[in-house]
Amino acid sequence: MSNEFAAFTEAVGKQYTQSPAGLTAQLQSVAVLGGGEDARLIAALCLAADAQVSLFSAYGSELQALRSGGGIAIRGAGPVGSYQIDREGVPSITTTAELDNAVSGADVIFLTGPVHKQRTYAMVLANHLVDDQVLVLAPGRSLGALEAAWFLRIGGCRADVTIVEAQSLPYWITATNTQLHLSSVAPVPAATLPSGRSGVIEQLKKFLPNITAADSVLHSGFADGSALVEIPALLINGPALGDGSVKIPMGGQPLPENTTFASLIGAEQRAVISALAAERVSVARHFGIRGLPDADQWINTVAGSDKGEGSRPVPSQAQAQELLRDGVIGSLVPLLSAAKITGTATPMTQAMVTLVGSVLGVDVAAAGRRLDTIGITADDIDTARKAMDKIASGGQ
Repeated sequence: MSNEFAAFTEAVGKQYTQSPAGLTAQLQSVAVLGGGEDARLIAALCLAADAQVSLFSAYGSELQALRSGGGIAIRGAGPVGSYQIDREGVPSITTTAELDNAVSGADVIFLTGPVHKQRTYAMVLANHLVDDQVLVLAPGRSLGALEAAWFLRIGGCRADVTIVEAQSLPYWITATNTQLHLSSVAPVPAATLPSGRSGVIEQLKKFLPNITAADSVLHSGFADGSALVEIPALLINGPALGDGSVKIPMGGQPLPENTTFASLIGAEQRAVISALAAERVSVARHFGIRGLPDADQWINTVAGSDKGEGSRPVPSQAQAQELLRDGVIGSLVPLLSAAKITGTATPMTQAMVTLVGSVLGVDVAAAGRRLDTIGITADDIDTARKAMDKIASGGQ
């Protein structure tokens, strides 16, 4: 039964041509949706790769800040330099508040921002997409591509597009005004929906150099270890468990190079992460997914190195709360939804969802990605697979 369910990612391509023009054409025109740090990073990376880049934001304040900032400066890792915005006569990122202008003629469209924004973009884009365009979710987290396909479908999209679910951006970002200081992220899986379009992944590497092709979006979704590392690291660092960092004598200050995300993870946090990882691996096996990372590999990928090149910055309180929210919505609730079909117990995952809801003071889980919210109303794997095949063929 598990192999039948995994076969959904193959069924999704049945109604499409298997070698659309988009697999051979070069990705030269890029639209980036969103005005946050991740959007600015992607826009700069694409411009550095000699693409024509449009950046869309519905918020006038974001566009004004970009236009008045004199460009985007990249420091640290990556293509170091300054990237112009709305300048004539030189390579420049073009900003716009008109969605149709941004995506018209774009070979590849990046959806950025938190999970709820990606949902909104997918719905709004339904009537704007045409055959052979590529839609990239970075990070896609768990069920990201399936959810995007569902919202495009119910929005009326019939174009043959390729959705790419990438599990990370290629760099950690520390933003200071218009400057982005980058450190490298470990290789992460990415997959296409429909499956079998790995040529798109290869082309995207010029923009996202850390992605590696996964077999399917089912595999890349289960390989999303973001929340199982981030949530324990961000929440469980109080006096009861300790923060896992080197102890500083009273009155001392930690050196900046020692203040990294990895420093938040000690033995106690690692024990919780290991329990969460074991539950994810157990659920994945029921769906025919093997070869997922172990807890240490997930920690190294998500937390980054202890210091120096590849170290991840510690987020601000606001950023941490956004990570908690997205982690529940886009990673933990999808796992609980998949576990329910298989009858697999996931007590640690459920505990983290409950804890985040208590900390944020809101029922975050209610907004989570679940199989039933993308049209899969089933309580067994066989029925769920048939429903997913129906969605894939446009029949639901």
